[in-house]
Amino acid sequence: MDTPHQLYGINDMVKADCGDCKGCFSCCQGMGASILLDPYDVYLLKKNLHKTLEELLEREVELNISEGMILPNLKMQGKEEICGFLDGEKRCGIHPFRPGLCRLFPLGRQYADNRLFYFVLKDACAKEKRSKVKVKKWLGVPEIKDYQEFLILWHDFRRDFAQAGDGAGEGMVKSRNLFVLNQMYGKDFETPEFFGEFAQRVAEVRKGLGL
Repeated sequence: MDTPHQLYGINDMVKADCGDCKGCFSCCQGMGASILLDPYDVYLLKKNLHKTLEELLEREVELNISEGMILPNLKMQGKEEICGFLDGEKRCGIHPFRPGLCRLFPLGRQYADNRLFYFVLKDACAKEKRSKVKVKKWLGVPEIKDYQEFLILWHDFRRDFAQAGDGAGEGMVKSRNLFVLNQMYGKDFETPEFFGEFAQRVAEVRKGLGL
């Protein structure tokens, strides 16, 4: 595997702990449409905020195209371009169920050979002094094994979806995108076992799209 980064597994120690980000919200503003939300992110937002996707899209979330796919992302607000989930003290109002990319920062993900690795994003975090922490502790996801498998499953689906759309007409691309958006984000998951149900839904959507 060719990479310029030092790669880490979930049990490795990495310099990522920003000390609770005290006095800083640099990574919560001016991010444009870069904080993409995966289906698990939206599942948690809908569950904990008691909102539908449509209600989230009224203020805190927006839709954009990323690598040929219509995906939701956190929407920056106002002149300061800050995340709509920051509270009056510029602290995260959804910290216990914050999106995966927010949990991840200042780390990045790299996928290879059906495995998931992590690396430190160079010059990304405003906090110069960071302490070492185990990757899985930094992510703070209880079902870390299931979560990792979900991320790989979603990554592979996005890759195959994009490849299948090459050369397709505009109408077909839009129709396929809206179908995926509804199935993966709009439609509620019926059981508390998100990861198992998501795997079943991916298989159904793949079949429906001929992937």
